[in-house]
Amino acid sequence: MSDPILKVKDFCVDFWVDGTWYPAAIEMNFELKPGEVLAIVGESGSGKSTTALGLMSLLASNARTSGSVKVKDVEMLEASPSVLRKSRGREVAYIFQEPMTALNPVYTIGFQIVETLRNHFDIGPKEAHERAVELIRMVDIPDPEKSINKYPHQLSGGQRQRAMIAQALACDPGLLVADEPTTALDVTVQAEILDLMRGLKDKLNSAILLITHDMGVVADMADEILVMKDGVTVEHGSADQIFNRPQHPYTKELLGSVPKLGSSVKRVLEITDKEPVLKIENVTIEYPKRGRIPAFVAVKNFNLEIFRGEIVGLVGESGSGKTTVGRASIGLLPIKEGKIELVGKDISHATQKELFSIRRHTGIVFQDPASSLNPRLPIGESIGEPIFLAGLAKGSDLAHKVEDLLDQVELPRSYRNRYPHELSGGQRQRVGIARALALTPDLLIADEPTSALDVSVQARFLDLLQELQGKLNFACLFISHDLAVVDILAHRIAVMQDGKLVEVGDRDQILQNADNAYTRRLIAAVPVPDPAEQRIRREARLAAKN
Repeated sequence: MSDPILKVKDFCVDFWVDGTWYPAAIEMNFELKPGEVLAIVGESGSGKSTTALGLMSLLASNARTSGSVKVKDVEMLEASPSVLRKSRGREVAYIFQEPMTALNPVYTIGFQIVETLRNHFDIGPKEAHERAVELIRMVDIPDPEKSINKYPHQLSGGQRQRAMIAQALACDPGLLVADEPTTALDVTVQAEILDLMRGLKDKLNSAILLITHDMGVVADMADEILVMKDGVTVEHGSADQIFNRPQHPYTKELLGSVPKLGSSVKRVLEITDKEPVLKIENVTIEYPKRGRIPAFVAVKNFNLEIFRGEIVGLVGESGSGKTTVGRASIGLLPIKEGKIELVGKDISHATQKELFSIRRHTGIVFQDPASSLNPRLPIGESIGEPIFLAGLAKGSDLAHKVEDLLDQVELPRSYRNRYPHELSGGQRQRVGIARALALTPDLLIADEPTSALDVSVQARFLDLLQELQGKLNFACLFISHDLAVVDILAHRIAVMQDGKLVEVGDRDQILQNADNAYTRRLIAAVPVPDPAEQRIRREARLAAKN
């Protein structure tokens, strides 16, 4: 038997906040051998990411750690900065949860991958560039020779995630710490990335520490599972044991919250309004030429209507144009051709002044909560800002409205004074949701609103969204790559591929009797929270691919 590549013994993390030490991870104990995959699962804020960051000494300055963390023979908690720099990237690599904040916005993705390679290997710029193109091709970013010169903001959320994975894989690390590595990825690319990570593990005998809330991904990848709650390990066992014979009530609750494709009750909507809240007619959206990046058409001849009280799920692969449609729907992107009507008003060529009044009827939840929240503002101010700017409340009335919104998204009222960096990824997403609902919108654009949420909070959020929609009767364009979530929420589903609408219909028609081959491929790639069934599905998918 080989020696463990990672040994964690009595590992604790505490944070100094307002004069008090708060525990975030308590006496963590586990080992990871080459070729093994250990998944750490639990609710948002349970300490998963804190544990992973602490293992590599990447925590903020107000954190303290104790215990022992050994990667091979290096004691990470006591290592000098030069030893840590040598180990990070070469021996152990980290895939961060939010690629927009982890990637440097002023450098191209190619430069950042080349920098990683040249820091750790004695190679020239030409060889490093060729290797970077190869890595970008490996993670399935389209047109690698051109994409290598793109900046992070020029990529879709899923493409940014893949660029960061390419950077992490650059040095063929012995230990890969993957913090929500597939959060922003559509199901087909997610399946390919998991195959890629599995291939790396088998080829190099690497170990993987997987931090995720997606139990389908856990079923697909994990050999062992460690379940965390409030910083404490509540259960630790093999994948078979945790999925089929869970012991702890929290583990059972977590598994019970996992959405399963085809298990939800059909949602029927009787449309009473003749006029749609959002009407998109023959819309084409083009991104203009910038520097070396040529102009390209992101959406072509798109048509869709959404009525009051209706949730339309918009699904498709990363880069298919889903987010572009969502942003254009409320005037955040100009359109080249066609017409968009929002609440009965044509916004196709509206001025900023006209858009300001129209946007009081809309809300949007962005895909990346960290980059959409102002890092200098406490979250209470971020949530209250739309209400204040609309002139609906101020002073104590505004404070009460902010507290009510925090209650709705199940965040403690005391969090109103915290800054975004003091919250977990899932907690930041809930802040974004509260802000979007602040003006009780007629139209809500939800761009991957559950991507950063663990399954139990996701389940509560989906219930909350249905409850709020029942009260407020808003229309919702729900953009997601998680078909199981779309299955729960949507009345109708629209499928996009390469900027075109390839299929639209009611939920059962799309998920059970899809006409389009691309739609069927999307459905086949959805991971299921059952290790045995997932293995069968994976083998069938690989057989069909070959």
